[in-house]
Parts: sequence; C-alpha cells; structure tokens
Amino acid sequence: MNTTWVKVFVAALFEVFWVIGLKHADDFWTWGGTVIAIIISFYLMIMAGRVLPVGTVYAVFVGMGTAGTVISEIIFFGEPFQLEKILFILLLLIGVIGLKVVTKEKEGVDA
Repeated sequence: MNTTWVKVFVAALFEVFWVIGLKHADDFWTWGGTVIAIIISFYLMIMAGRVLPVGTVYAVFVGMGTAGTVISEIIFFGEPFQLEKILFILLLLIGVIGLKVVTKEKEGVDA
C-alpha cells in the first residue's frame, strides 16, 4: 500500500474521532480536539484527492469512517450490538476494498 492510500485511511481514522467528538464533546479541550481532528482529516483527504480520483477517495473515506464510528460506538459507548448492523458494515467495507483494488493513481503526481 502506498502513502496516498495511507493518507486516506488515516483521514478516515481522524473522521471517527471528530464524528464522535461532535456527539460527546462538552468542554474547551474536547471541542478543540474535535476541531483539530476535522482539520487533519480533511487535509489528508484533500492531499489524497490530488493523486487518486476524488470520488473514490471520498467513498473510501466515508465508508471507513462510518464503519469505524459504528464499531467505536458499540465498543466504547454502549451502543447495542446488532448482527444485522455488523453485516451491513462488512458489506460497506467490501465495497471500499473493491474501490481501492480497482483504482489507479494518476501518473506523475506527487501528493
């Protein structure tokens, strides 16, 4: 996996942080962390979009962010586990992996 895809995955990780932060932030420090996570997440996504097709970057970013947020809510915040929910997350991740496999980088572009 090259550095451009790593940027997409790290951006999705930070998306999980800021989405959870939007729900759970309640003081200056947690809101500050949420804003920093938003900035890092979107910066990395924009940088990856310079090399990979923007639609693919966005789909992978949102898909992984959604999966990570749902799983985090179950593990850390007591959201009830539902087999159906997990199966749909797996279906979403299959689509994300498929997009990564079929997407080629633009030639001669550095991100």
